Amino acid sequence: MKIKILALCAIMSFSAAAKTNLTVYTAIENDRLADYKNKFEEQNPDINIQWVRDSTGIITAKLLAEKENPKADIIFGVAASSLLVLEKDNLLQPYKPKGYDLLSPKMRDNTASPKWVGMDAWATGLCINKFVMKKHNLPYPKTWEDLTNPIYKGLIVTPNPASSGSGFMNVTAWIQMWGEEKAWAYMDALNKNIKMYTHSGTKPCSMAAQGEVAIGISSSSFAHNLIKRRAPIEVVLPEGGIGWEMEAAAIVKGTPHLAAAEKLMDWVSSDAVAELGATFSGITARESFMTPEGKVSYQSMIDNDLFWAASNRLTLIQQWRDKYELN
Repeated sequence: MKIKILALCAIMSFSAAAKTNLTVYTAIENDRLADYKNKFEEQNPDINIQWVRDSTGIITAKLLAEKENPKADIIFGVAASSLLVLEKDNLLQPYKPKGYDLLSPKMRDNTASPKWVGMDAWATGLCINKFVMKKHNLPYPKTWEDLTNPIYKGLIVTPNPASSGSGFMNVTAWIQMWGEEKAWAYMDALNKNIKMYTHSGTKPCSMAAQGEVAIGISSSSFAHNLIKRRAPIEVVLPEGGIGWEMEAAAIVKGTPHLAAAEKLMDWVSSDAVAELGATFSGITARESFMTPEGKVSYQSMIDNDLFWAASNRLTLIQQWRDKYELN
């Protein structure tokens, strides 16, 4: 009996040791991470995901700082524009995953040696608290320009583009829609009405849902999820176009766990990830999984030049910080 127990312990010990631990940097919100981890590990019991979670800007800075000694094996659910910054610094491992051809051409690296693929997209939406609007007798905004009306002073929250991918996509969308001069003039006017700039892109919508502000400039996907939980908010998509970004994945060059990282990349284009993406934003890289709400946002999304956004990221963020954060 003692021998059997020892043998069983040895087998269990070997099984645990045989598992590959993948260090995965992600910007996905904490409440969604368990679903991804559980579903992937069910199909790949020999791999254990170890999340390192922060906002997009922090994750990007961390990866750049670790350039000479990478700590991550894979990047998962981080803004595509940030992955393009990392690609420029030669930090990503080329890999064409299984299921690559199932992904929308808009949501994957279309080069001969792809280094990243998209998972799902999120688009800007105004989260508006019905009760706070009624309390202050405020009209619903229809356009971006409406948000500069002094009647909204102190009642709007928006993400900080230096730390939030959602915040950065708004800045780049305004510049692409209107040109730099008009976009910065708009941000000057909007700044006068902003109560605070949040660290994450989800926070403005949750603050609106809790009645802390009337309007949270956030993502329509976050709003729809809160509405499902009966939060007293509505979604407005400003006329003239909305910004958008992708949650994307890529392998970090130099990972000692390349085979396991490739398995996770293969899984990114699977039905399971498309279904989770549909639950999150409704705008999935697998177009057949897109929800009706996702299609509405999709139709309002601008023609987004992610390469331009990535190339100008550091300059634009510094400009923004100089104007609105450091003064």
